[in-house]
Amino acid sequence: MESVRNSLFCMTFFCIVYALGQPSHKNPTAGNGFGAKSGMNVIFVGRKTGRVKQLDLRHPLVVAAALAMVVGIVGGAFSIGLGLGARQHAANPIDQLGSWSADLLNQKAQIEDVRRVLQEKVNALAMRVGQMNANVIRLDALGKRLTRMANINDGEFDFGNPPALGGAETADGQPAQIPNLTAMVDDLQNQLASREQQLGVLENLILTRELNKQVYPEGRPVDEGFISSYFGGRADPFTGYAAVHKGLDFAAPEGTKVSAVAAGLVTFAGERAGFGQMVEINHGNGLSTRYCHSEQLLVKQGDMVRKGQEVALIGSTGHSTGPHLHFEVLKNGVQVDPLRFIGEDR
Repeated sequence: MESVRNSLFCMTFFCIVYALGQPSHKNPTAGNGFGAKSGMNVIFVGRKTGRVKQLDLRHPLVVAAALAMVVGIVGGAFSIGLGLGARQHAANPIDQLGSWSADLLNQKAQIEDVRRVLQEKVNALAMRVGQMNANVIRLDALGKRLTRMANINDGEFDFGNPPALGGAETADGQPAQIPNLTAMVDDLQNQLASREQQLGVLENLILTRELNKQVYPEGRPVDEGFISSYFGGRADPFTGYAAVHKGLDFAAPEGTKVSAVAAGLVTFAGERAGFGQMVEINHGNGLSTRYCHSEQLLVKQGDMVRKGQEVALIGSTGHSTGPHLHFEVLKNGVQVDPLRFIGEDR
């Protein structure tokens, strides 16, 4: 603004100088005493030479130069004023504050949108965690029940604590991170996988025990009668010579039901020399049983039988002196004493 004022002052000064240089219309002879027109000249005197030069301010070129200078000064002042005004407008704190306020509002809206999306994801993860936790509780209850059913020590399958882990220490790996929902989900998934593994092992153990119990010869093949001849040496009932008896004889009324002492596959059902009508059952693990001198067979070759199922009726077929059951237990094809399987002593 000070530059504008200086420019205006210079323009006014040149206007006054130009006005003083104009002739006076009221008294054209006043001021010089000789009746000449008044005017204004600028006299230049050199210091060294003393020569005098004068400049007539009324000369058209001088007037044109003065006007051009005035116009230039005015235009420059106008341009400077516009620049200063624009700069002051651009640097106005109120306008800047308004722009910042608008930017803050936009950023707040964006933050709210991000927060809403994150909250939806958190809710979904929380629901997933709840469902997985319910599955863990259900699996724990099932595991405890299976443990009781299998008569296993509680410490062998402890569903209240995580399973023990170990391994060689290595320098590889990542440092621990701050817990978050994703880590919680991963942890629950690991728990579920551990529970499923434990239950799978427990189920196999129960099935194996149950299967072994079913296929292992145990108990008497008849509910009635008594043991009339034991395993081992005896006199042959037909010749009186010393002989080896390779089974147990159960004396019982004809038609008494004979039951399988273990589950297995019927590998033979029919007539065999010396044994009469006979049923042979393979129980696996090298064990098999024979039921001989039957009056009637109730199964056929290839049948799968369960423990306690009726397979024949007592008779006196083959090399026999009367109605009885000749019962044999074979281990890898060799007859062994059946007493240790039926749980009786002599």
